[in-house]
Parts: sequence; C-alpha cells; structure tokens
Amino acid sequence: MREAFTAKSPIVLLGCGNMGRALASGWLAAGLDADALYIADPSKPIGALEGVAGDKYVESLATIPDGVEAKAIILAVKPQVINSVLPEVARLVKADTLIISVAAGVTFEQMRRGVATDAVYIRAMPNTPAAVGEGITGFTASGTISENDKALAHTLLSATGQALWVTEEALIDAVTSLSGSGPAYVFYMVEAMAAAGERVGLDSKSAMELARQTIIGAGQLLKTESDLSAGELRRRVTSPGGTTAAALDVLMAQGGLGDLMRNAVGAAYRRAKELAD
Repeated sequence: MREAFTAKSPIVLLGCGNMGRALASGWLAAGLDADALYIADPSKPIGALEGVAGDKYVESLATIPDGVEAKAIILAVKPQVINSVLPEVARLVKADTLIISVAAGVTFEQMRRGVATDAVYIRAMPNTPAAVGEGITGFTASGTISENDKALAHTLLSATGQALWVTEEALIDAVTSLSGSGPAYVFYMVEAMAAAGERVGLDSKSAMELARQTIIGAGQLLKTESDLSAGELRRRVTSPGGTTAAALDVLMAQGGLGDLMRNAVGAAYRRAKELAD
C-alpha cells in the first residue's frame, strides 16, 4: 500500500462516518502514510474527527492547500449531500485521478455532471461488515480503466474485507440488492430463528444465543471451507430422514426460502434502480 502513494499523490477521503472510518483505518493498517491522507467531512467539525486516522483533517475540500493533486478521492458522504460537494472535487482532480463513490444510487452521470472534469469515475457498493474488516465491495468504472487503476481501486476498497470487480454500472444495483442489503437479511434470519426457538420451548435469551452463534459458526465454515460450495456444506450436515432434512423440506419447498429470497433481492434491486433514476 505504501508504494502506491506518495506525499505528492495523496488520497482524499470525503466523509468520515462509519464507512469512511473503516476505510481510513484499513488503509493505515495496510501501510498508507498518514501524511498522504486528507480527511474532511461536511457534516462534522474537525474536532469530531480527531483520533480517526492520520492528522491532515480539513474543514472542507476547499481548504486543502493549492497544488495538492489527489490520486484518489473517495466520496463517502450521504447521497443526499453528494451534489453539493461534487463541485469542490474538481480543483483536486487531474486526468488520472480516481473518483470513487461509495454512496448508494450515485450514478456516473451524476458524478461527471457535478465534477465537470475528466477523471476516472468508479462506483462502489460496500456493506456494513466492513466495520469489522469482513465486508465485500462490488465496484465498476465508467468507460475504460487501466489495469493499474483497477488494481489501485481494488487495493483501496479491499481494505475493509474483499472487493469484487463487476463489468458494468447496471450490475451495481444487483450488488446493492444482494450484498449491500444482505446483512439485514441475515440479521432478520437470526431474529426469525430465535423466535422459532421460543415457540418450541426455549427462553428468549437462550434462543437468541443459539441462533446468533449458529449463524456466526456457519459463516466461519463458509470462510474456512471456501473450497466447498454452500450446497455441499448443506448436504454434509443433512442426514437422510433426519431433523435437518425435515426442516429443509419446508425451506426448499415451493414458496419457501428460495422463492422468498428471490422476491426480496428482486424488490431491493428494483428499488435500487428507482433511487438511481
């Protein structure tokens, strides 16, 4: 990471909420020199940012010293304020600057119109496990992107977990509907499992503890046994005629979990497209 940046080619982070903090912490942990990182947040005073990362906190992008040409500018502000900050970005941009938005629904056209300067525009969709270094971010670029720039974007975005390149902007809405919103699906599954446990006699605390750790443990198996598909892991825990098979007969029936998940992801996908229009 340190080799990718110098003091003459800094990165600028605009927005230091949960996602911005996770990104900044990941970059520094990966070796980025704090002197190469500028941090600004239009919704927070400088004092609120102390202790986040580095020491180059600024009131706004407009107060970054003249002559600073950013290699990458990461937009981690809320979508509602993106249009008001995009014009401030132009002064820091050169033709090969990466402008990376992690704000949901912010399109390439919106970024180009707001910045009004040639640059390499990238849309990315992270998810909340980024806060613990276990996120995954889908990203894509407008137009042609060099392999070096793609690698740099991957390095920046994988600082909070994993990053996955997708080939076109339209697929970002699919990423949003699957992994961007996905943690909420899992959390709701824990709620539903715990409630079901209570119905068969467990107290609420025990039911929740069992449900939470079951999901955590299953996730860890997915990670450590990554050479096995989810389907194979499911088959390995399912004995013919046993209790798991009885439950899966319900979950895998018509109208069961598969159909519900298709409908849920489809609804999220349609809403993502509406928000981007």
